[in-house]
Amino acid sequence: MFNGIVYSQGVVKNIRKSSRYVSGSLVIEIASNIKFKKSDIGESVCCNGVCLTLIKIKKKSFLFYLSKETLSRSNFKYAKIGNLINIEKSLLNGQKISGHYVQGHVDSTAKVKKISIVDKTWIIRLKLENRQLNKYLIEKASISINGVSLTLSRVVKGYFEINVIPHTLKLTNLKNLKNQNIVNVELDIFGKYIMKLSS
Repeated sequence: MFNGIVYSQGVVKNIRKSSRYVSGSLVIEIASNIKFKKSDIGESVCCNGVCLTLIKIKKKSFLFYLSKETLSRSNFKYAKIGNLINIEKSLLNGQKISGHYVQGHVDSTAKVKKISIVDKTWIIRLKLENRQLNKYLIEKASISINGVSLTLSRVVKGYFEINVIPHTLKLTNLKNLKNQNIVNVELDIFGKYIMKLSS
């Protein structure tokens, strides 16, 4: 479990086909200053909003396995060497929750349709690629974009908007977004379950 408060980033160093795992899967290597111990191997780490399992630690980088399911649901299928990745370690028991509960189970991807800047705050308009999930978009609800905990500021038929303040832009890869870029989206877990129970 994560809370969508990102302080660390990494850079994609290498992407290769997996020989040990299922055909069609990949292994991604990310270089970062974030520290891991050997005992952390097997732990869950949130990378661009996706819960990945740490499988190997090198001196200044670490490796994760990307399954076919992860690739089909996330923007990792478009990943390239040099891409900046948001990284968050899993929460410890009793740790303060500053954002909202993020599972790292990406529901869909969304495409950036427009970026406006008002008083240094970015207003980003996005469109879900899986339109069946639009029913879960509720104004003022929490949403995870590339692993960052944000609030839905506006929902209009066909798209939604988020406001990203300068502090968040500075600490995350959202500052690199441009029109037509693809981001990972995880909808609020409580909203999804409430909707399921009431249907």
